[in-house]
Amino acid sequence: MRLPATSLAMLRRLAVGLAAGLAAGLAAGLAALVAMPVLATEARPTEAAPVPVAALPVVNPADPGEHLPSQGRSLFEQLFAVRRGASAEIEVPFPFEALLARIDSQLLRDPASLLPPAKRVLIPLGRSLQRTAAAPDYFAYPRVLVAVDSPPVAAGMPLLKDRLYIGYQEQSAVIEIISYNEAAGRFEFQLLKDYRAGSKPRLIYANRSICFACHQNGSPIFSRALWDETNANAKVAATLLASGRSFYGISPDRGVDVPYAIDNASERANGFALTQLLWRAGCGGNSAAAQGCRAGLFAAALRHALSGGQTWTPDARFMQAVDKRLREQARRRWPGGLSAGNPDIPNRNPLQALDSWPADSAARAAVAAVPARFDPLLPRPAGALWRPDAADALRQLLAGLAEFVADSDRRQLDSALARLAPAVTERLSVPCRIDSKVASRWSLRCTAAGGSLLAGTLSMQAGKPSGGRLARLTLPAGTALNGVDLTLLDEATPSGATLLPQVGGLPARTAAGSAIGSIGIRRNAGGGVGVDGADGEVTLEIRHDFSVVQQAIDRLAAGRDAANLFGPMPFPRERLFAALFAELGMPATPACCAAAEHLPPAQLEVAAVAPGQTPSSAGDPLLRSFQPYCAACHQTAETFPPNFLQGSPAEVDARLRHCAPRLYVRLAMADVPPAQRAKTPMPPESMLPAFASDAQAWRSSPVRAALLAQVTQWLRAETGQSPQLETLLAAGYEALRPCLPAH
Repeated sequence: MRLPATSLAMLRRLAVGLAAGLAAGLAAGLAALVAMPVLATEARPTEAAPVPVAALPVVNPADPGEHLPSQGRSLFEQLFAVRRGASAEIEVPFPFEALLARIDSQLLRDPASLLPPAKRVLIPLGRSLQRTAAAPDYFAYPRVLVAVDSPPVAAGMPLLKDRLYIGYQEQSAVIEIISYNEAAGRFEFQLLKDYRAGSKPRLIYANRSICFACHQNGSPIFSRALWDETNANAKVAATLLASGRSFYGISPDRGVDVPYAIDNASERANGFALTQLLWRAGCGGNSAAAQGCRAGLFAAALRHALSGGQTWTPDARFMQAVDKRLREQARRRWPGGLSAGNPDIPNRNPLQALDSWPADSAARAAVAAVPARFDPLLPRPAGALWRPDAADALRQLLAGLAEFVADSDRRQLDSALARLAPAVTERLSVPCRIDSKVASRWSLRCTAAGGSLLAGTLSMQAGKPSGGRLARLTLPAGTALNGVDLTLLDEATPSGATLLPQVGGLPARTAAGSAIGSIGIRRNAGGGVGVDGADGEVTLEIRHDFSVVQQAIDRLAAGRDAANLFGPMPFPRERLFAALFAELGMPATPACCAAAEHLPPAQLEVAAVAPGQTPSSAGDPLLRSFQPYCAACHQTAETFPPNFLQGSPAEVDARLRHCAPRLYVRLAMADVPPAQRAKTPMPPESMLPAFASDAQAWRSSPVRAALLAQVTQWLRAETGQSPQLETLLAAGYEALRPCLPAH
């Protein structure tokens, strides 16, 4: 081995040192050898790993967006808007049973289920802003939570599935509403006030800063299993029944199936924000290539929906125009990926430690109190992570877009494809083993090279097939179907039949979206057995009719309205399907809910104050210090949360002083370790970024110290003593006087 010149020089120095017998020379030579450059033949040290880039949140809880929509109206408004001459107004049926019936009438019922189309649960001891409105009669007036998880009953009806949620509290005569705005690509938060007999209810938009403090994902939230706050809890159901009241036609004695359905709906709804962001920005801007990318996504989403969510193997065109472009754009915009919101709050059983529901009002209030660890104000960990380079990144997006395809859209598309000129047809034959030992049925197992498999049974009547069901049908290129129903297409014979395959009442389709038009099953003549043991054969007729859809979308993407359909905007569901169906020669479906276009402009009840903003109307300088940090949630027209900053300077001063014990507890909680907190601190930690702060900075902030000092001064002036957190909480937070003086 040839040593580098520097190594030879070091050895020479070492030799000189040894010859002279100098220990110092030896030490210097050895040190030099240790420090000399690495030989060329040795492995070089690995470079430092790149610093990972953090994922960006899809929804920022500290930035809820504009309180009023810049475009479109909520689905609730579309559903209940009624035309009155040149304008329109909201008319909501009363009583609440009539409202539920109206919503159910818009939805398709599942004939195999006893559950209503709009799912409802009773929550007497919950965590909403209205949780104390029924005190102390919590079980006589439980809050009702309603979630729509069923498809529209017919074409042209609004898509409410996973997009409409309402909470009703009879004692406050308020309905809280979360419903989707397709034009804006977001959920709207609204309040229907004065919902009682003899009144004219008023629909207003809610202050989104208040809503996002808990709804940090910008969409519905719900408890994790086992949903013990609801009437799925046997103790809760029994206590509701013991009240002797009826609850709007809702049975208190109900299992976990309803809250489970609501939980699933909220999970799907939580994904809308990610889907909209990727549709709007994932393909780039408004260039022809970006529009073509979105057109490709729309076509792929239709394949996904028509095929029932099967995994399609994309072709080269799609990989180049859509997959490659989407990943490149996403890597540049979101190199660390995107973190979705989290709709799950911890399960809470408020009756867990009780043998019976107490009669005393104070004891009931203590049970109703929400401990800090269950508070929806707590910051929640991020939900699912979407990464541009993940193998399932595209599938996640397509599954999300498919949630914007209503069952009625799919049925219309199936109907259109069935009426159009026959598409290219492929026939695929697979050898079968047919077990006919039982006279009433044939058992099938058909396999072929390449992954084809059909397994199931045919029912026999008078020695002929009369129908059947395939437990499993798989074909090359990703097709994998379960539970395929088979119905006769023509006259059967003792040796076989031709059958129509359907899944959920719709034509069975391959992963590529092609219709499986028929499945012919034939036994060998005389029951003969082939070399491979097969004694029959199935022949599948596959119509490649999705090519008609692809061609129609290609024409739309090349047309003059392409920017309006495939531009960088929220997914334009109604416009896209109207344009596609027109391109396929289908008659236009009468537009639904047009009255909402004539509603007066959307409005808040009072002007909202942004976090950190000091209103110009603030009076007393002492009070001005509270407003930047509290006004976003507490200077409103609502008494939940308490609006102690609303009113004249004298009224605000009186309310702040009345609220002082609770203000002190909430401000002081920042000094308590999180695991030991009785209540969550204020402002909520999820909102602190809006004040350019975080939990640690707020805890040591001179602003918080000044606020705490002011509240301490008020309490000392009232009691003659400095407040102590332990003393204030001795009887529980709910035992403290409320923030708002009694009227």
